[in-house]
Amino acid sequence: MINSTSFLIVLRFILLVLVQVLVFNKLNFFGYINPLIYILFLYWYPIKQNRTTFIILCFFLGLCVDIFSDTLAINAAATVTIAYLRPTIMRFVFGVNYEFQSFKLNNSTKAQQFTFLALLIIIHHLVYFTLEIFSFSNSLLILQKTLIVGVSTLILGILFSTLFSSKKE
Repeated sequence: MINSTSFLIVLRFILLVLVQVLVFNKLNFFGYINPLIYILFLYWYPIKQNRTTFIILCFFLGLCVDIFSDTLAINAAATVTIAYLRPTIMRFVFGVNYEFQSFKLNNSTKAQQFTFLALLIIIHHLVYFTLEIFSFSNSLLILQKTLIVGVSTLILGILFSTLFSSKKE
């Protein structure tokens, strides 16, 4: 029997892949801004779950988006990089509070949640666009696309995380 946490993880996985592939891959704001909203899976994934399972799930998440987007495993590489770096990013943002058993993302401050999501997005996009462009002579273009697409992803990520937050007030 599948428990509610596993069900929620699988549901988020499927829905984020579908939303990314069917909606956001078709949108091109100003001709080149294409938000990568599936990164929210890494933001919402439970903190104290098995790390190996998390990295494998992130690989398949990126691979599913790659298959439907025809991007040659760039999403998978960027997603696995973020999955691997997530504990370090969390330790940087949340400090020693992250290592306690009772820590939950919803119990942290809004500034910490924003910083965590922003760092996930910036690092993911930096890896993604570096692999996509793959030229050091185009470093300015890599930084420009990382910034512009990152801001649009961050705005939509905050909107979705606020809209679908499980915190009841």
